[in-house]
Amino acid sequence: FHIGSPAYKDPRFEYLRSNLTYYAKELESVGMTRLLLYEEYEAGCKPAYSYPQFCFHLRQQLIARRPGMRLEHLAADKLFVDFAGKQMHYIDRETGEVIACQIFVASLPFSDYCFVMAVRSQRVDDFLHALECCLRELGGAPAVLVPDNLKSAVIKANRFEPEINRALDDFANHYGITVIPARSKKPKDKALVENQVKLVYNRVYARLRNRQFFDIESLNQAIREKVKAHNQTRMQQKPYCREERFLAAEKHLLHPLPAESFEVKYYSEPKVAHNNHIYLGKDKHYYSVPFAYVGQKVQVVYTRSMVKIYARNKQIAVHVRNLNPAGYSTQKDHLSSHHQHYLERSPKYYITRAKEKSAELHLLFQMIFEQNTHPEQLYRTCDGLLRLQKGVDSDKFGAACELAMNVRNLSYRFVERILKNNMVGNQDEPKHEQPLPDHNNIRGMEYYSQTTIKF
Repeated sequence: FHIGSPAYKDPRFEYLRSNLTYYAKELESVGMTRLLLYEEYEAGCKPAYSYPQFCFHLRQQLIARRPGMRLEHLAADKLFVDFAGKQMHYIDRETGEVIACQIFVASLPFSDYCFVMAVRSQRVDDFLHALECCLRELGGAPAVLVPDNLKSAVIKANRFEPEINRALDDFANHYGITVIPARSKKPKDKALVENQVKLVYNRVYARLRNRQFFDIESLNQAIREKVKAHNQTRMQQKPYCREERFLAAEKHLLHPLPAESFEVKYYSEPKVAHNNHIYLGKDKHYYSVPFAYVGQKVQVVYTRSMVKIYARNKQIAVHVRNLNPAGYSTQKDHLSSHHQHYLERSPKYYITRAKEKSAELHLLFQMIFEQNTHPEQLYRTCDGLLRLQKGVDSDKFGAACELAMNVRNLSYRFVERILKNNMVGNQDEPKHEQPLPDHNNIRGMEYYSQTTIKF
């Protein structure tokens, strides 16, 4: 006959209602229990509710304070990804060791379509490999990727601007996906993938519990079979299965995938050494950089196959990745002019240069390298002769070379002395004999034919 419940008009409830917020907050303290809170409540309220009634009202307060909400998901909009808490295993054939595997789980919230894969760890390489296999399996990319706050996805969790792992950011840019991590601690907006993990425990883990696998490929093959059966199982209270919903209403809305697969990129910021090479610690290998950047810090982006070097946001060098420890990958264009000259030295190089200067120098260089001497010892002689040729008249220098070849003295010092002492001149000039001077002190034939010397 009366509106409302008489229990809520009881003065005991008025006291309890005024303190419910305080009790809910105190319950979060370390070591606090409902029983301790009830003892405080009972001491301050006479008469008081019984302990079960007190717990009932406190539980109602906690539920009402944080109510849940049903989220509407769009087709091909989001992909939730997570790792299951429990591991699966396979046995190494050679050692008999039981190797644990992490289980990657992905779910499209619109159709609840599921993808599951075993990987060796939760590291960046394995995480991105599983994610790429998932996109290939789906046949397209969603608009948003929602990972959990694991280190392979999020470097530093933040309520407003989480710091995304750079490798995952590159992956998202490659496939045109936006990364929006789930909220930290206990988020409720990724409940679908959490529910998928529970279903995976029931429909994959439990059904494979008595089977043994001897490699990760066979384990993944068995997982694919069970997940396919899970996606084809009719959903409760719905006239379709997950696979039918995905194929009919979602797959054609996914973004097409690029033709090239994603390669994980690694980053480093070394300093260019004095020999204009940078050291890549992961490969223990040296790569050349243009000599103008000696002493500067550069950015290195390397993949499984290539090494790209940047300075001031400009690409300055590209190398094929080389895993040879303590080796050098050098491009000639990166060296200074005198270093390039030093590397280019060879008998053929010097003979070709001499041919461009003069025929005599060409013949001289040929005779020099015909000697039974190590070429390294003769390079300096050739450098000296080329330098000597620059500041001397070409005819005079050619004559000096001919003289050196005639006497078989092919050294730089000999040619230099010929030119310095002016031992060669113009052979076409006529020779003029100077007459003897006129004077009285002339001895003739008669003087030298006499038998006695007359003074």
